[in-house]
Amino acid sequence: MAVTVATRQGLRTASVAAITTLLVAGCAATDGNGGSDGGEQATETITSCGVEITTDEAPERVFAAYQPAIEMAYALGIEDRLVATAFINNEILEEYAGAHAGQPFYERVPSRETVLSYEPDFILTSAYRLYTEEGIGSRDGLAAIGVDTWLSAVACPDADGERMAELQSMDNVYSDLRQLGEIFDVRERADELIAEFSGTIERVEEAVAQANHEPTLAIARPDSDGFRVTGGLDFSTEIFEMAGGRNAFGDLDVSGPHTVSTEELIKRDPDYILVDTCCGPELTPSDAEEDVEAIMNDPALANLTAVSEGTVLEFGFPDRWAGVRAASTVESLAEMLHPDLVG
Repeated sequence: MAVTVATRQGLRTASVAAITTLLVAGCAATDGNGGSDGGEQATETITSCGVEITTDEAPERVFAAYQPAIEMAYALGIEDRLVATAFINNEILEEYAGAHAGQPFYERVPSRETVLSYEPDFILTSAYRLYTEEGIGSRDGLAAIGVDTWLSAVACPDADGERMAELQSMDNVYSDLRQLGEIFDVRERADELIAEFSGTIERVEEAVAQANHEPTLAIARPDSDGFRVTGGLDFSTEIFEMAGGRNAFGDLDVSGPHTVSTEELIKRDPDYILVDTCCGPELTPSDAEEDVEAIMNDPALANLTAVSEGTVLEFGFPDRWAGVRAASTVESLAEMLHPDLVG
């Protein structure tokens, strides 16, 4: 899986408290042995962000929305269960392009009526806003008409509908994979992915633990009011830390993107500026080239470390998310931040 970080010079895992796991990522088999793929599926009760999903059969008609959830479905090999997909921020990973090409696809989330016209028995997403009145309606309302729903653990909202910092961990990515493995009876594939991702991250973390410095990074895209950055509630904070770096805006109690002034970016002076682009299914990191050039050539930014060192870089918008890209992103960033230790 290639991660799209381009250089101009050629180029901790945070544990989640047990109570958090129980609240948002727990799952328990109530019958059967929870064993291998195929054959008769045991009845399972899965708790997804406080909503119980009880199933004795793998869903057959699935609507998937938002890129992390869609790519996770492809990674688990359940594309034959999908009836439609919606909302891709950047080009789908190359290894899933074939699976994605065979799906009805909406660039934006369609109306509730359109979604229900596919007669789904299950909806999965990585964005809480799907289950609002501005989206396709509440999870309770969908359950009332026989549609089960799933939400990624990192996206579980608090009482005010906001992300929770304590949920932004790879532990919850692994929990997501385990839950979907149970729901769709693809446990072995889920375990394979978890072993692959955790092995990569453990290897990187062991290496960067020897580093004597912690470079700062900012995901920052120019806009009319300054720069759009990702704050401490964004999963990129976790990714940067696992790669041996630190989010220059990690103290901001927001996810992302969030607008800050140009003066604030200059004040924080990150060692690396990662410039992404959004949103459209055809976009790639190279589409950020114009913004990279604008930063590099702006006299007001000339004294920034990232400008003087040539470390203003194109970056894939989905590479900062909690999903199947995370481990590869961690490894690629670690190779860039600590080339003497990783690679």
